[in-house]
Order: sequence, then C-alpha cells, then structure tokens
Amino acid sequence: MSILAVNMVLALIGQQESVASAITGPAVVMGAIGLLLGLGLAFAAKKFAVPRDPRVEAIEAVLPGANCGGCGYPGCAAFASAVVEGKAPVSGCSAASSAANAEIARVMGSEVEDKEKEIAVVLCNGGRSAVNAFEYHGPESCKSAVLVMGGQKSCTYGCLGFGDCVAVCPFDAMRMGENGIPQIDPGKCVACGKCVEECPRDIITLWPENRKVIVACSSRDKGGIARKACSVACIGCRKCDKVCPVEAIVIDGFLARINPDKCINCGLCAKECPTGAIVDKMPVRPKAFIDSSCVGCTLCTKVCPTDAIVGSLKEKHEVVADKCIGCGQCVVKCPKKSIKMMGGALSQQ
Repeated sequence: MSILAVNMVLALIGQQESVASAITGPAVVMGAIGLLLGLGLAFAAKKFAVPRDPRVEAIEAVLPGANCGGCGYPGCAAFASAVVEGKAPVSGCSAASSAANAEIARVMGSEVEDKEKEIAVVLCNGGRSAVNAFEYHGPESCKSAVLVMGGQKSCTYGCLGFGDCVAVCPFDAMRMGENGIPQIDPGKCVACGKCVEECPRDIITLWPENRKVIVACSSRDKGGIARKACSVACIGCRKCDKVCPVEAIVIDGFLARINPDKCINCGLCAKECPTGAIVDKMPVRPKAFIDSSCVGCTLCTKVCPTDAIVGSLKEKHEVVADKCIGCGQCVVKCPKKSIKMMGGALSQQ
C-alpha cells in the first residue's frame, strides 16, 4: 500500500472519531444535566411536599370513581377532600352505595345520615301524543331545536324528544321510550343531576323513589290550549285535588303539583285524572290486613279514604280488599300495631 493510501485511511479514522466525539460529548453533558435536574426535583418534591390526610385516600378508594359531579364537586377526589374538611356530608355522593357510605362514615368516625333515595323523573308524558307545530330538520338535539321558534312541539313546555339527557347520563340509566319520552331505570339512576342540568325545558327533576305517583306534565297553559297541544296534558280541572285524602296536591295556575312529603301513594288522583296526566307507577298495591290483636278502636275507619275498613266498636275490624288502595294510613294510625300491609310494595316508607 502506498504512503498516500495510508494517510487517507488515517485521515478517515480521525474524522470518524471527531464525529463520534462531537455527538457523545453533548449527549453526556445533557444527560448529566437531566440527572441533576431530576435529583433536584425529587429533593424539592420531598422537601416541600404538602402532607395529605390519609383519610382522603381512604374515602376516595371506596367512591365509585364516576366523577359525575352529582355531589357538587368537580370529581371524586375533590369530594373526598371536602368530606375530610367538613364541607360535605359523608353521604353526599349520590352514586355511592349504602356500604360505601358506611365505610366513609367509619373513616370519619361519624354516622351515616339518613337519606331518602331519589331518582330522576321526566315531568312530561306527551311524546308522540303531543302535536308538532312544524317540521324540524336541524341537528337532532333538544338544545338546538329549542333555538328554532322554541322547538317543534305546539306545547312549549314539553319534552322535545331528541335525548340530550340520555346522552349525558354517565350510568346508562336512561333510554328513549317508544312514545318518544326518556325512560329512567330506577335501579341504575343515582340522582347525579346530569340530565336535570342538560334539559333545556327544565322538565326533569329529582324525586323520591318511593313516591310512585307523579304529574307527568309541565304545561302552564289553560286547559283548552293545553289539551289541543297534547292529549295527555294537565288541564287544571282540580279533580285530583278534590279526591286527595291528605291534601298533597295543589293547583299552581293551571297545573297540578304533588307534594312528595305528603303523598301516600294511594293513586286516587291518577284514577280521577280525565286526561291521564297523572301517572301511577305502582300498578300492584299492598292490601291492609288486620290481625287478632285488634281491639276495635275504630281509629282506622276514620282515616281510611275509601271506607275499606268495617267493624263495630270494640270488635275486630275487617278490610274490604276490593276497596283497599294500600295507602297505609290505617297502619300509621293503629295504636296496637294490629294492621300490616300484605303483598306489593309498602307505600308508606
């Protein structure tokens, strides 16, 4: 090999070493800097760490993790912190089970507050029974439809039927029914309130689950106008108000409203309603049964709204099953606890 060739090979090797040095040198320096910064951040994180109450982690661990916001806080972690800080009740998570609430109470060293379960209800049963004022061809969204002349329905208070509420439900507790009205699954609904917030007509509300009779209408129009717009509208006839044995119904303008705190689920208002605006979701009612401990005080006969209890003073009374509506008023009034509700679901809880 000539001297020229040898010199060329040596020069090439030198260039390669120079290139490798140019690459590895800065890489080593950057790596060292990164290591130093990482150590510095780790030290700072440990040095300036804010102590976290272990109860927050314990509470967060038993929460469902849905981050639905039903508690009023932006997520489960925020709710857990609020409970520890005393800003939220231990049973404030609407999606938590009774077992989870009990565990949260144990962590906090307190007792679970009694809380009646609520579910969402749609105060409209119009759907396909409601008349359309015009054909709507826009986006299939209630919020979009309501921007076009208030929506396609003649009734300006009723459900528009595009299912915005169904789409936002984080628990798959809602579906569109055959009549075009959202249906709620009581077993899945946790009363998080997402559907309530989403409805542009404000016709979804949270309602005690054990109150089975509702006025499924939100129209405030006069009877004639309301009936023309929807065949199942409340017309404010006051028949329900007159038949209610506990004064649980008031007429607000031209719309009947049921007070759930007074309602005894007797269903008399639903039977009396001429348009079907009042919906009775308890088709099978319990019947009162009077045992042999009855002393014939007659108090039960005085509170029975349908005269379903018969008997003379100081003699055992009997229940006329065909007349009994399972309201439970006699059970509450009986001083000897001689009356029990048999079959169906207890209407008085």
